[in-house]
Amino acid sequence: MRVLDAAAVSAWATGCVHSLASLRPAIDGINVYPVADSDTGSNMLFTMTGAAEELAKASPEDAAEALKTLARGAVASAKGNSGVILSQVVRGLADRAEGELDGAWLARALGHADEVATGAVSRPVAGTILTVLHAVALAVRGDTGTLGEVARKAAEEAALALEKTPEQLPALARAGVVDAGARGLVAVLDALVCVLTGTAVQPEHPLEVHAAPHSEAYAWEVMYLLDGVEEASLPTLRKELSGLGDSVTVAGDGSGSHAVHVHCADIGAAIEAGLALGRPRKIRVEPLLTPTPIEPGGGIDRTVVAVVHGGALAELLRAESIPVLAVPEGETPSVEDMIGLLNEAAGQHVTVLPGSVALTAAADTAAGHAMAADRDVVVIPCASPVQVLAALAVHDAGRRTNDDVVAMAEAAAATRRGELRIAQEESLTWVGRAQSGDVVGLVDDEVVLIEPAPASETNLVAAAMNVLNRMLALGGELVTVLSGAAAPPGVAEELAEQLRVEHPEVELAGYASGQADAVLLMGVE
Repeated sequence: MRVLDAAAVSAWATGCVHSLASLRPAIDGINVYPVADSDTGSNMLFTMTGAAEELAKASPEDAAEALKTLARGAVASAKGNSGVILSQVVRGLADRAEGELDGAWLARALGHADEVATGAVSRPVAGTILTVLHAVALAVRGDTGTLGEVARKAAEEAALALEKTPEQLPALARAGVVDAGARGLVAVLDALVCVLTGTAVQPEHPLEVHAAPHSEAYAWEVMYLLDGVEEASLPTLRKELSGLGDSVTVAGDGSGSHAVHVHCADIGAAIEAGLALGRPRKIRVEPLLTPTPIEPGGGIDRTVVAVVHGGALAELLRAESIPVLAVPEGETPSVEDMIGLLNEAAGQHVTVLPGSVALTAAADTAAGHAMAADRDVVVIPCASPVQVLAALAVHDAGRRTNDDVVAMAEAAAATRRGELRIAQEESLTWVGRAQSGDVVGLVDDEVVLIEPAPASETNLVAAAMNVLNRMLALGGELVTVLSGAAAPPGVAEELAEQLRVEHPEVELAGYASGQADAVLLMGVE
């Protein structure tokens, strides 16, 4: 059974450099996520070149030591977000380098590399290098084939996952390209197969190149190595950097040093965040240039995005090709989360539809942030997801931008909203005292009824009809009902039947939202 040795590690590092160098002319011209960090070919090539040079100087005696040296060199030389992530892939392999480095080891090591690389990134995004790495880890999990067989399986799965990246990231789909960082990972795995099997791998991975002219710098890429920082302090560092910008990565080399990376407008604050916790060195600051926006089909330079609570609701919107940020219940998104959502959008003009008052405030903060200064961001205030759906229902990409924004804002504002909640404790309302477990009905945030516990299907339907009758008293043509995570399985169907009986003139649209705070959300247009 063939195992990895020091010579193979050295040959792989050299092969990575050659593969990325040959790939660079195709990659450098591609608009990828994040759009401002499109020089992925250079980033990964720089990282692996530095790692290979470190390996050559160290002359390690065995494969395990060679991988550790390669990982330290990769972290120390990492450039850009994609370079830092690649360094974590190498580190993941090095961390599991013990015993025989055979096919079973490679399968385990790729799984660990997936965990380490994902953990280093503050906000992982679907459709990027991390998505491809995760697909590889899942494909080879538990594989006990030979070293070459496992490597080939990993490379083939990476190629398949690469082709799917445009389906997972709207900006890639609109540009008609794959993710460049993910393409670089495929090249690295292809190089590994070549070294282990002696067979050159020349798979077809077509790339459509889009020229990306730039104008002036609008922000900065700040990178440095941080020594002397305690592992327990890393979440604090990530949180502080996330408040400054996006593409935050804090990646360790396994020996106590960490590579820090952030795109931000405040260089001093990014460096001071590291100074407060450790000793920064090898500080690099480079301008991020404003790219020409990727235009959607038809040449319309704008995109609508949404930020909501509830996984089911987020999937519903994604199915309509809307970039979505799904926020855990009870939480508000960080600046990095919001800036990342804006970066997913194609076009200069971005319209944001937030699904609550708190999410609207977070979107407003991001819209005014220095990292979003190069985009024309408009936030349409929404107090409920039903208003988000109402705005999307009138969205017309063929209209002038201003006319479309006005139409969506008017539709959201004109949508009356109601909801049913389960009282968590005793409370006093305008319509009486609610006990824990009671069903509380609200219209536009005001309590209008209390249905005594228990919150059975019958009680919920009765309460929902009471709320809807109040809302429909002022007129309405369309009722939208979103079922929360706590809604009984049959309540949506029963409510639909009751509504048809009492209001046959009204059209009903029902969806699952997955929200935890409300049993039912209702909108009347």
